[in-house]
Amino acid sequence: MSTYRSTASHPVPYTPVHAADLPPLPRTRRTGRVVRVGRRAAFLLVLPYTVLLLVGGLVPVGYAVVKSLQNESETGFGGLSSYQRVVADLRFAETFGNVALTLVIWLPLMLVGVVGLALLVDASSARFGAAMRFVYYLPGALAGVANFMLWLFLIDPGQSPIAFLWHGFGYRTLNEVAQPGNLPYILAAMLFFQGAGTWVVVLGGGLHSIPDELLEAARLDGAGAWGVAWRVKLPMIRPWLGYLTLLNLAYGFQLFLEPQVLSQVTHGLIAPQWTPNQLSFSYAYQILDTPMAAAMSVILLAITLGVGLLVVRRSGLFDDER
Repeated sequence: MSTYRSTASHPVPYTPVHAADLPPLPRTRRTGRVVRVGRRAAFLLVLPYTVLLLVGGLVPVGYAVVKSLQNESETGFGGLSSYQRVVADLRFAETFGNVALTLVIWLPLMLVGVVGLALLVDASSARFGAAMRFVYYLPGALAGVANFMLWLFLIDPGQSPIAFLWHGFGYRTLNEVAQPGNLPYILAAMLFFQGAGTWVVVLGGGLHSIPDELLEAARLDGAGAWGVAWRVKLPMIRPWLGYLTLLNLAYGFQLFLEPQVLSQVTHGLIAPQWTPNQLSFSYAYQILDTPMAAAMSVILLAITLGVGLLVVRRSGLFDDER
C-alpha cells in the first residue's frame, strides 16, 4: 500500500523500499565466524543420523539388491530370476492381500479414533486433558511382545476377563477365536491399542501449535465447537495426519511378530507365511534361498516407498508453511 510524503506544494507519491532492494550489509569477521560455527553445529547434529542411516538403511538395501540378483545357488549372476520366482509363488499375492485387508480395517480406525480422542483432549480443561493424555498413553508402554501377550490373554476364552463376549459369539477356545478370517480384526485391535495413545500425544502437540488468535477469530465469526474442530483444527493438523498415516502404513507392511507368534501358539492354524515379511523369512530360513528372500525384501521396500510417497504428496507433509 502506497503512502504519501507531503511537500510545501502538494503530496508526492512515495514507494516504500523493500529489504530485498537494499544492498547487503558488509560481512564482518564476527558474522563470518558465527556462520561457520552454525554450520559446524548443524553438521555435528546431522552426522549421527547420517551414520545410522548409512549403516542401518542404505548398506542393507544395497546388499539386498546385490543378493537378489544372484542365482539360486548364489554362485553367479542370476538377473531377475529371483524376482520371477517370488512373483510366481502363489503365496506372494495372498500375503499382500492379508496386509491390505488389515490396513483397510486398522488405518480408518486409527485415524478416526485418534483424531476424535485428540480433539476431545484438546477441548478439555488443562488438568483433565493432561490426565486423559496420560491414561491414553499407558498402553503405548506395552509394545511388542508385552502387548501381544496381553492380547493373547484377552482373546483366549478360557482365561479372558471378557470371556462372556467370546461365549456370546459362540467361541470356546483360542483356536476358534484366532481363525484366519478373524486375524485382520484381531491385529487391527492390537495395533490400535498399542499405538493410539502415542498418536493422541503427537496430534495434541499439533493442536497446541494452532494460534489462539485463529481459534478466537473463528468463534467470533459464529463457529461453534464442532465448526472450529472441523473447519479450523482438522485442516491445520493435516501434516500430522499424513505423518500418522505414513508411519502406520510402513509398520503395517512390516508386520511379522504378531502373526508369527500367533501361528505358533495356535499350532499352525494361522499360516506361517501370512505376511510378506513372514514369506521372506520362510525363504531365508526354511528353504535357505537367500536371493529369493532378498528379492522379496526389495519388492516390499519398493511398494512401501511408493505408497509412502503418495501419502506424502496427498497430505502435504513436507510442504512449506503458507
